[in-house]
Amino acid sequence: MSTQTASVVPPSRREPTAARESALAGEPALTGAPELANAPALARESTRTGEPARELAPARELAARLEPFDSYWQAPQNVEGGFRAFSAYYRANYLPHLPADRDASILVVSCGPGYLVNLLRERGYRCVLGIDSDAAKIAYALRRGLPCETARAFPFLQGRSSAYDVIVPEQELNHLTLEETIEFLQRCRQALRPGGRVIVYAMNGANPLVGSENLSHNIDHFYNVTEYSLEQILELGGFAGIRIFPLKLYVFWKNPLNYVGLAVTALLELMLRGIYRLYGKKVRVLSKKIAAVAFKPA
Repeated sequence: MSTQTASVVPPSRREPTAARESALAGEPALTGAPELANAPALARESTRTGEPARELAPARELAARLEPFDSYWQAPQNVEGGFRAFSAYYRANYLPHLPADRDASILVVSCGPGYLVNLLRERGYRCVLGIDSDAAKIAYALRRGLPCETARAFPFLQGRSSAYDVIVPEQELNHLTLEETIEFLQRCRQALRPGGRVIVYAMNGANPLVGSENLSHNIDHFYNVTEYSLEQILELGGFAGIRIFPLKLYVFWKNPLNYVGLAVTALLELMLRGIYRLYGKKVRVLSKKIAAVAFKPA
């Protein structure tokens, strides 16, 4: 993750007890001042769909201070060059977990300049929308003609019941606190149609070589997960049919060094699995980052 500095976001305020209870019950609970930045986006959506304009939801103040969860932070300095580089990454990691139906409604949260949105459109998906809280990043996407809007994740999901077949947050779940993560996943579940899915990822604490460094590297990394705790978080969010998988980093097959990295990391992970077995742990996923696809019960 990049450590470049963004505008400081006020620290999270504690929610009243009743609000926390409603969130854990699966109902959205919001606090904070009204968010006006996404008002034009909501108005445009109402115009497109023919539905009456909805009342603007108040913003959900999150704990992250420098790297907001609802903005993409992995873009290289050469933003245009990133469209080519990240395309290979998404093809290897995300496309196998998407529905075959090209009319599936897909929401990409923290879409940034639109890397994943662009690939999905190239692959024939017709109903894709990306949102990001950083208007400057959305400007890149709009110049490319991509369907992206400036909006914050929590208020955007408010009231969108059964609107999507797939939701993909491109930011790590670790940029939310555990309580915020569960609330976010509950909002995703509410916004998904029955049988819809989320595809999420987080930093893997099971890898002893990079797990602790990843957590300490950024003040906005609040926790690590393993394949077991990621499944627990998704279950608390109301999801089922959870499938955990490693995120592949070595996906640039034209580069000979790709195969060197692939071989070295595969050997290291094999050794670590053996060590964990000696300690009675059946750890399967030891990649730097870990992902999951999970489904809303039909």
